Amino acid sequence: MTKASNASVQKSEGSKSSNVFASLTILFCIILGILVWKFVMGDGSNFVDGNPEGHPLPGNYLGMVYKGGYIVPVLMGLLIMTFVFSIERFFVISKAAGKGDVEKFVKTVQVQVAAGNIDAALEECDKQQGSVANVVKAGLIKYLEVKREGFDSEKASEIIQHEIEQATTLEMPMLEKNLTVLSTLVSLGTLLGLMGTVSGMIKAFAGLATAGTPDQAQLANGISEALINTLTGISTSAFAIIAYSYFTSKIDTLTYFIDEAGFTITQAYRRAKAIV
Repeated sequence: MTKASNASVQKSEGSKSSNVFASLTILFCIILGILVWKFVMGDGSNFVDGNPEGHPLPGNYLGMVYKGGYIVPVLMGLLIMTFVFSIERFFVISKAAGKGDVEKFVKTVQVQVAAGNIDAALEECDKQQGSVANVVKAGLIKYLEVKREGFDSEKASEIIQHEIEQATTLEMPMLEKNLTVLSTLVSLGTLLGLMGTVSGMIKAFAGLATAGTPDQAQLANGISEALINTLTGISTSAFAIIAYSYFTSKIDTLTYFIDEAGFTITQAYRRAKAIV
């Protein structure tokens, strides 16, 4: 009971710290996007006569992006956010897999457990480290405990499985943290890009609606704003989709390996009791 309570407290504390990190990261990325848009892309050297209110220099893409309007810095913040959370998730999930090939580790543990070499399997867990190894180790330790107590196969399997599930509940949820941010960026990037596109087209049509000769500069700026926002929004969404799919696939693989190792441990106990 105490162990479950401690696990719940650790999970709660980890969730709070992760939420703080996510909030600060989102704020930082948005501010960084605004600063880059304002002071790098909006630098006078990118424009004719050094005036950011004027036209960008021919072929100057920074000035062209700056002219994309006020939605551009937000989209840039979202794009930076996608990179930051992707890098953070990469390191967390890599650490969870432990040292070396996790598939090879699980197969080695399965062989050791099937042969009844639980101590050797525990040593493999200590070498591998990481979340997967921690969960498997918890199952192996519980295996030794129920073996000493002499539980029947059904009761022992239930206890071992419960221990593995409890360890998984403590270790694995951290892998899914911030993935909701990436999944949100998939839709948000597209929607904001579309908003910028609509805003740009409104300006373009406003240029056509002027009395007499259409304002070609306003028309060009409107179309440019529309296309820049579309490109930035699509780029953000595309990268977020790739990152989200990659990391969810990695997490599913780690969960599969844990299930495989857990099944091997419970089956080994059944065989041991059958022999006895």
